[in-house]
Amino acid sequence: MISLPSARAHIAVFSLLSCSLILYTFFTMKTSYLSSIAVLASSVLAQNATPTSSSPTTEYTIRADNITAIYIPYGARLTSCVVPDRNGDMQDVVVGYDNGTQYPQDTATYHTYFGAVVGRYANRIKNATFTIDDHTYHVPANEHGGLNTLHGGTVGYDQRNWTVVAYNDSAISMTLLDTSFENFPGNVLTTATYSVSSHPSGPQGQMRPRLQTQLVSVALDTATPIMLSNHIYWNLNAFQDQNILNDTYIWMPYSDRYIQTDGILIPNGTIALTSDHPGLDFQSPKLLGTAVDETAGQDYCGTKCTGIDTAFIVDRPADVGMTSVVPVFSVWSQTTGIQMTMSTNQIGIQIYTCNSMNGTIPVKQSQQQRNQGVEGAADYVNHYGCFALEPQVYIDAINNPQWGVNDYEIFSPMTGPSVNRASYDFSTF
Repeated sequence: MISLPSARAHIAVFSLLSCSLILYTFFTMKTSYLSSIAVLASSVLAQNATPTSSSPTTEYTIRADNITAIYIPYGARLTSCVVPDRNGDMQDVVVGYDNGTQYPQDTATYHTYFGAVVGRYANRIKNATFTIDDHTYHVPANEHGGLNTLHGGTVGYDQRNWTVVAYNDSAISMTLLDTSFENFPGNVLTTATYSVSSHPSGPQGQMRPRLQTQLVSVALDTATPIMLSNHIYWNLNAFQDQNILNDTYIWMPYSDRYIQTDGILIPNGTIALTSDHPGLDFQSPKLLGTAVDETAGQDYCGTKCTGIDTAFIVDRPADVGMTSVVPVFSVWSQTTGIQMTMSTNQIGIQIYTCNSMNGTIPVKQSQQQRNQGVEGAADYVNHYGCFALEPQVYIDAINNPQWGVNDYEIFSPMTGPSVNRASYDFSTF
């Protein structure tokens, strides 16, 4: 576990950075980024005099009508999200642990990344190297015997102790100062902000819960790759079934393309059509079990693996901006009647169908208690017992410049921030 500087040192660092960022905003930033940087800098400046001093596994609960979410500073991670099912019963639809102290233990054993922010660069980097401005950088190779980097290296953002700088009943903000962690170039300041709310929807104005996330990262001194993501695992049947194959439907109307990978899930440079590969085609709603059956023998989740661990591309309609926040992913459970729609400004989504879960991690006791008396409820996180949903840019795009998305993954003091926005709207049917 890596700790940030002491509170006093942290205050000094953030005061200096905030003042510099505000001045920098007015003199050099593009207009489109002005409000993001100003909000980030002024928020930190306003809050840094009294940063919250707590254990990295201290729980922070935020609430609104019909939704409760819990976060901990260790990895700036979501540990619980409780929303109503079709019967009005409250269900926790996030996979994880009841006690925050279990997450460092998970890191040392399973390393699932349950609910965490992953970075500085989410997903995989081929050969653990990349080149920016003719300079080649080497970062820790922490997967497949040294063949690639996964989720930022040996000690990624998911293992860092973020600092809570703002917290109220319905929102929380945490910051992380990355001082060239894991040999990535330069220093990066990130603020993660999470909020919950309820909003009227439908002809009867039913109050529907919403979880919103925003990750704003500023490259302070040099060009560097930045691609953060929230690595949340979901189960909308709340473990009332042994897995999610027979009751969970997925719909991605704007994902007709995906990034092909080799046997260890490293891109081979090819972008293919999902319509040519039925197991990956969710342009119309599809039962997850049907999709998994269609992936058999295709190695979409690695050599000799059946399931999905795939980077999908989000191609918005021509009349919608490439990074507009629009609904791009919907999922629902026939068991609980819970539906979730994710809107994001990201141009890609990584989907992982919990192919490597093997029934050794217990379902949260709080979830098991809710399921007492439910026949067939799961006590363990089984094979295909959940799915991870990661809004991000293209996997390993820094090593595939032909894709033309470097402007969305490489940032410097002259470009403006990296901003990852997502909202999760819940309803029932």
